[in-house]
Amino acid sequence: MSNEVKELLITFEEWIQFVQSLQDQSEEFWHSSIEAGKWTIKDIVCHIMLWDKFFYEEAIHKIASGKSITLKHTDYDEFNNKAVVYAKTITISELVGETVSYREKISSSIRVMPEEIINQNFKDGDGNDFNVTQYLKDFIWHDQHHMNQITSLR
Repeated sequence: MSNEVKELLITFEEWIQFVQSLQDQSEEFWHSSIEAGKWTIKDIVCHIMLWDKFFYEEAIHKIASGKSITLKHTDYDEFNNKAVVYAKTITISELVGETVSYREKISSSIRVMPEEIINQNFKDGDGNDFNVTQYLKDFIWHDQHHMNQITSLR
């Protein structure tokens, strides 16, 4: 595995420690919005967890298993709205557990992939390129965006 991918995985895994560090925060904190009319902390964490679940099940696990990826473009707003609804159905402890579980599944799957698989461009269900390294870069940016929002409330 290249140093670049190792470093990307270390950064990608920072989300795990970040969410675990929030676990001791009050219910009030978890249910506070980043801004009036915006998502709560719990909504944000659930949103990222469900994207992790989606990418793990539809792409990363498939690649690691030598199968074709089934990832297809999805309506982001609809997906994110479902995350907000789902966040209302689970406890903070359950959410933290699911968050850690999916992020660890992604990381461990990538860690055992041969270098040529990590660097390969796969065709997703829509015929678009999917690349593991680019996926990590995109989601690290996404994680850090939301981590900064949450950190500003602490």
